[in-house]
Amino acid sequence: MKTLIRAIVTVACVAAAIAVLFVPLPRAFHLSTTIVTAMPIARPPAAVFDYVTTPAHWPAWHPSSLSVAGAIDHSLGLGERTTEEFRVAGRRGHVVWTVVERQRPQKWTIDGAIEGRPAGTVSYALTPEADGTQFERTFTYRSPTLWFALLNAVLLRPKIQAESDEAVERLKDALEQP
Repeated sequence: MKTLIRAIVTVACVAAAIAVLFVPLPRAFHLSTTIVTAMPIARPPAAVFDYVTTPAHWPAWHPSSLSVAGAIDHSLGLGERTTEEFRVAGRRGHVVWTVVERQRPQKWTIDGAIEGRPAGTVSYALTPEADGTQFERTFTYRSPTLWFALLNAVLLRPKIQAESDEAVERLKDALEQP
């Protein structure tokens, strides 16, 4: 009988521990991840800014951007939105991006929402250099559960960093072609 009770208690404890991993964390306790990729681009800041802030160009240079819809044919202004179909670290979905900051040609920031929930923020910072522009892309996202935080630390973050690095390299190639 004691063995059975111990087994039941053990199973209940393991189940409770696993369940805790999937309980949504309060917003104040979301763990934040920031992915930063920087690259010099031999083009003036205004040309780089106008290109990267026009969603129609995203699938051409960002490997995670599968398609875009909505306002896509111009450099988006404050408050404008666009919808992107993405594949990030193997996960597919749709995100609605809203421009929350625009200081042409230095800074541009968009906030994403997936099914109405915050999905991250992407910021572009552009600094003039003698030979063009220092371009910096920052992607910040939060872990809504402990399970996501663990998965992010082990698997997702390295994949997302590699995708971001590839994106900025492809951006440089696209903008520096004659």
